[in-house]
Amino acid sequence: MLPAAHRLRRSVDFERAVRRGVRAGRSTVVVHLSEDSEGAAQPQVGFVVSKAVGNAVHRNLVKRRLRAATAARLDVLPAHARAVVRALPASADATFDQLSTDVTRGLERAAQRLHERTGAGR
Repeated sequence: MLPAAHRLRRSVDFERAVRRGVRAGRSTVVVHLSEDSEGAAQPQVGFVVSKAVGNAVHRNLVKRRLRAATAARLDVLPAHARAVVRALPASADATFDQLSTDVTRGLERAAQRLHERTGAGR
């Protein structure tokens, strides 16, 4: 389970991560990652699972799987990171292992892109 301190809750935080951050897409998820030096020191993650994924049962299953997969990979994220994991319709038919792999690769790729962006600006 993802600890409460690591969850994004406010729509403003979701919007900032999506609009200002970098994006890394996989077959089942898209990861948006930004860095907020003014916010909390620990990384925070939010999830977007739309009705395109399926009915409420499928959406909740996907959300639970994404939370579990992300909780295991918080160490990949920078300290002040804000990540939004958006589930694609293909995530409804994916196994936990597929989702976990896509989340891991998406987070790693987004963290790499964020590092390249902030490193190039300095």
